Amino acid sequence: MKSLVRVVLSVLLLAGGAVPAATAAASAAPSAPAPDVTPLDASWTPPLSTRGRYIVDARGNRFRLRSGNWDGAQGSWNGSGDQGDPANHHAGQDSHGIPLGLDRTALPALLADFRALGLNSVRLPFSNEMLHATTPVPDAAVTANPELRGRTPLQVYDAVVRALTDTGFAVILNNHTGTTRWCCGLDGNERWNSSRSTTQWADDWVFLARRYRDNPRVVGADLYNEVRRDTWDDPNWGLGDAHDWQLAAQEAADRILTEGNPDLLIVIEGINWTGIPLDGLPHGRPALTPVRTLSHTLVVSNKLVYSAHFYGYTGPHHSGATGLGETHDARYQDMTPAELRQTLYDQAFFVSAETGTHFTAPVWISEFGIGADENGTTPRTWFQNLTGDLAASDADFAYWPLVGWSTTAQGAPGGDSWALLRYDATGRRTGVLDPADWRTGPWTTLTTAPGRTGSVPATVAWYQLSTDHRDHNASLRTRATGDWDTGARKAVCPDGSRLAGLGHTGGRGLCSTSDLRAATAGQTVVRDETYVPPGGDWAGGYTKLQCPQGQFLIGYSVRGERVSAALCAPARTALPAGGGRTVWFDRGDNRPVGAGGGDFASGHYKGQCQASEYAAGIAFTTRVAARPTPAALLCRPLPAG
Repeated sequence: MKSLVRVVLSVLLLAGGAVPAATAAASAAPSAPAPDVTPLDASWTPPLSTRGRYIVDARGNRFRLRSGNWDGAQGSWNGSGDQGDPANHHAGQDSHGIPLGLDRTALPALLADFRALGLNSVRLPFSNEMLHATTPVPDAAVTANPELRGRTPLQVYDAVVRALTDTGFAVILNNHTGTTRWCCGLDGNERWNSSRSTTQWADDWVFLARRYRDNPRVVGADLYNEVRRDTWDDPNWGLGDAHDWQLAAQEAADRILTEGNPDLLIVIEGINWTGIPLDGLPHGRPALTPVRTLSHTLVVSNKLVYSAHFYGYTGPHHSGATGLGETHDARYQDMTPAELRQTLYDQAFFVSAETGTHFTAPVWISEFGIGADENGTTPRTWFQNLTGDLAASDADFAYWPLVGWSTTAQGAPGGDSWALLRYDATGRRTGVLDPADWRTGPWTTLTTAPGRTGSVPATVAWYQLSTDHRDHNASLRTRATGDWDTGARKAVCPDGSRLAGLGHTGGRGLCSTSDLRAATAGQTVVRDETYVPPGGDWAGGYTKLQCPQGQFLIGYSVRGERVSAALCAPARTALPAGGGRTVWFDRGDNRPVGAGGGDFASGHYKGQCQASEYAAGIAFTTRVAARPTPAALLCRPLPAG
C-alpha cells in the first residue's frame, strides 16, 4: 500500500475515527472448498521453508518470490462520503472487498497475464472485516466471473486462492487492514490491534491458516501491513507493552504454527513509521533495523521471512507527505545510487546479507511501485535504481499493485496508474506487458535477472532467546511436557538445536542447530548441584547447575535476575565423561574468535561455547553485591564424528 501518501500526518495525528465492528464470528464462516485435483505446476514442490537467506521448496531448491500484490480484499473506501459511490474509493475503484478485476476479466485470463509478467507467487491482501462479512458481493463486482455470484467476500477470496494455486502460483496471505478503509494515517488500521485485541487478531489468523491448511500452495502468512503510529502512541520493538510489534508477531506466529498450519512461512514486516513528522521532532521509518538486536525465534524453525516496503516519495525519515507535515528529510528518490544502495542495506538487506547470525533470514521487499503516468526524471531514475538493486542483490520482491482499472466505472479514463496490469470495462488490458509502458524495461530486467537457483545446502542456523517480558519456549517437545519451572521466565531452544551462549544480564540466550538430542528421551530440570561430581568444581564459589552425564543444555529459567533452573536433554550418542572448560563472562565478553550467531545480547556481556563444544552447565552467584545472573558456562567437547 502507498503508505501515508498525500496524507498530512501532523493533522491526522490529532484526529481519530470510528471503526466498524465485525458482523459475524470467523468460526461461523463457511469452510473453504477442497483444492481441485487439477495437476499443479511441477516446477516447485511445497511447502516452502528457509535456509539462511534463501527460501527453498520441499526439495531444498531455491524459490525466489517473484510476486505481485493483488489488492482489493483489504478494502478500497477512502473513509468519507457515500461508500456506494466509486468516486469515494481509491483511484475510483470500488473493490467491494474482493480482489480487483473480477468485474472486468475472467480468472483464467488474469492468471495467464500474471504468468506473462514472470510471477510465481502472489501476495493476497485481506482485511479482518472481510473475514467476518456475511453479505454477498453485488453481481456487478464479478461480472466477468458470473460463477462467483451470490458469494460472500471470503468465499470469493477462497475461489481466487484456489484458482491461483491450481495454476501453480504460491499464495502468501497478507493481513493488510483491520477495516476495509483504504490507506493511511488514522484509518483504524495503524496496528494489528487498532480495532481488535491482539488475541482476536491472532484468532483470525488461526482461522485462516486452518481454512487453507489442505492447500499446500498457500505457503505463507504475512502477519500485518505497515505497522505505524496512531493518534497518541508509537508501535515499538521489544518494550513488552500492548504496542510491542515484535512480541505480538512472535505470539501470533507461534499460534499459527501450532494451532493452524506448521508448514506456513511467517512473514514479519518491520515498523513502518514512528513519531510526528515535523522538523525538530523525532520521527522515522525503522523498517527492519531493530532486528539486528532483537530477532524472532519461532516454534517451528526455518519458517521466518522478514519484509520491508520502499517507495520513492518516502524516505528513512520522510513520511511521504507534501505541504503541511512535510519535513526536510531526504526521500529515497532524492538519493544517489550509492546512497540508496547503502540505505536499503541499513534498513533491510543486512538481515539477509549478514549470514550466520541470529537474525539471518530471507528479506522480501513486499511492496514497491510507481505510476505508468510518472513523467518525472527523479522518480523514474529511482525506480530504475531500485529494481537494479533488487536484481543485483537477488532479492525476493512483490510489486504494488498487480491489478487495476484503466477506466472509471462510467468508462472514462481513470483507475490506478500504478497497476502493472490495467483493464477497461470490456476487459481490454494495458500495462507493463505492453512496450509503450516505460516500466516495461526495468520490470523485465528485474524478473529476468540471474540469481541463485537449484539446491541450497543446509547450514548452521542461529536462534536468539529472550526472557525480557515472557517465556520464550521455542521447543514443541518441551511445550508438550507442561510448565517445567512454574513462576519463572523460561527460555528453551527450538527442537533440533542446543544452547550455545548466554548473556550475563538481560536474559538473552543463543542456540545453534544440532542433531545431538535423542529422538525419544525426555528432559531434566536442574535446580541445584546434584549432578556436579566430586572433584568437579568448575566454578569455585559459584552455584553450578550442571546437566547429568550424557545430557546437554537446551534451556534456562530466571526469577527476576536470578538464575532459577537449567533444562537439559539426553544426547542420542554417548558424551565423553568429565573434562571441559569454564567460560566466564561476568566481567567481559567471552566468545570464540569468529563465533557465529552475532551479537545476541547487545549491550551486555556474553559467553559462548565453541562450535565443537556443547554447553553442559550454568554458574552464578548470590553473594552480596553480585548479580545472580549467569556468570559462566561449562563447555565440553562434542563427540568425535
